[in-house]
Amino acid sequence: MTRTPSSAGRYDCVVIGGGHNGLVCAAYLARSGRSVLLLEAGASVGGAAVTREFAPGFRVSACAHLLHLMPEPLLRDLKLTAHGLELAAEQLPTTALAEGEAPLRLDPRDPGALAVRSVRDAQAYAALDARLAKLARALRTVLERAPPPLASGAWADRLAWLSLGFGLRRLGRTDLRELLRIGAMCVQDLLDEQFETPLLKGALGFDAVLGANHGPRSPGSVLTLLYRRAAQGERALVQPRGGLGAVSEALARAARAAGAEIRTGAAVERILVSEDRACGVRLASGESIQAGCVVSSADPKTTFLRLLGPEHLDTGFVRRIVHLRGRGLTAKLHLALDRLPAFSGVALSELAGRLLYAPSLEYIERAFNHSKYAEVSAAPILEITVPSVADAALAPKGSHVLSVIVQYVPHTPAAGWSGERERLIGRVVGLLERCAPGLANSIRASELLTPADIEREFRMSGGHWHHAELALDQFFLVRPVPGIAQYRAPVGRLYLCGAGCHPGGGVMGIAGRNAARQVVREAA
Repeated sequence: MTRTPSSAGRYDCVVIGGGHNGLVCAAYLARSGRSVLLLEAGASVGGAAVTREFAPGFRVSACAHLLHLMPEPLLRDLKLTAHGLELAAEQLPTTALAEGEAPLRLDPRDPGALAVRSVRDAQAYAALDARLAKLARALRTVLERAPPPLASGAWADRLAWLSLGFGLRRLGRTDLRELLRIGAMCVQDLLDEQFETPLLKGALGFDAVLGANHGPRSPGSVLTLLYRRAAQGERALVQPRGGLGAVSEALARAARAAGAEIRTGAAVERILVSEDRACGVRLASGESIQAGCVVSSADPKTTFLRLLGPEHLDTGFVRRIVHLRGRGLTAKLHLALDRLPAFSGVALSELAGRLLYAPSLEYIERAFNHSKYAEVSAAPILEITVPSVADAALAPKGSHVLSVIVQYVPHTPAAGWSGERERLIGRVVGLLERCAPGLANSIRASELLTPADIEREFRMSGGHWHHAELALDQFFLVRPVPGIAQYRAPVGRLYLCGAGCHPGGGVMGIAGRNAARQVVREAA
């Protein structure tokens, strides 16, 4: 049931953007008893987590495509299963591919396939995985709560810092020392000191650079690997039935069940300000909506520079937002196939999971080199899924959908996109063909989303799915920029809840939940 606004045309909270974080935030705010209106510019909710048809009969998760970062407590709180969320596959395996070499299934609990290549690496892999898992568990508490203010004298904030410190201290001397040693390290050094198998190192390095603007030799790349492990928790890779759009639809039903009102096709043009406080929004249609507070799930640049306007902010803050790094380097390629692709040496159970093409750390670094000069990588790294293996409804009978995340594709190539688009598709298909002979002849349709396409279609500045790069200087207390890590904007009653906030991107919903809790706490 939708709550009636507290007065004519006025809501307690207006949430801008119906991506997964906006939906989570709206649901938690409505559960707290507030009247909530969520405004989404698109025709449907979900943002980048949507399922759509890109060719007749072929449906695919448009941007994000696997679910593994959303924490179990959030799933239970919002009763997403009761609201229609089903899983097509769980415990999805990860398999590393390389030309002229047998695929390698990554499973530290079953190191048999790796032991055939290197007994030493099989033992070291299990040990490193266990250590990273322990470090990730300690860091998870950092991700799941709002960063406490540094200068606050409030006892609640002091206790929060003590709790964070105690969580790290519980690691023990050896593991805490290891965390300090590797935290700002480049992943190349970490993996080189542990392993000798190039395919294993390439696959592990892939997760350290996925979605990031750095290569395996970049300082701080271990941080993104630990971040991914910490955000994932104990949840393995899963594929929602109906694609990621099914997650967004379940979140929307949960928000409506809690009492939130959702309007699509309602683009916000301006955040309204009165007496240095956000007091509502004006839509592109000219309609004004009054609210006690405004929560934006849009990226920080869109929120502050376009919707709010620099005139409400001091010059130093505007400068930090302008220079916030968030230029996407990742593209998405969808292929409609008339038959099941046959990847050499890959079993059907592995084809239902995640396939990685990053044969070595050196290969990844060479792929990254092109991006430094605004060039499309001549040999990119790939994350490949065939979601129709586990969810046949995504494609016509006998046909399949193949989805590829392509890393190191600049937002604006120096040579422009004229002609470059087809060349990139050809490069990716060529790499796929080497691992799955005959695949190229089975392609019936394709769709490529470059970072520029992602920016335009999903309204993300720079086309970066994290809204802002995950790096040491844009993480935790300084995410997205110093001074607003607690989701609170410099303008009163304006909050952020999108991927540009702590803890970052990925379909996890933690930023939306934490922002809602901050709104409720400050209004109490």
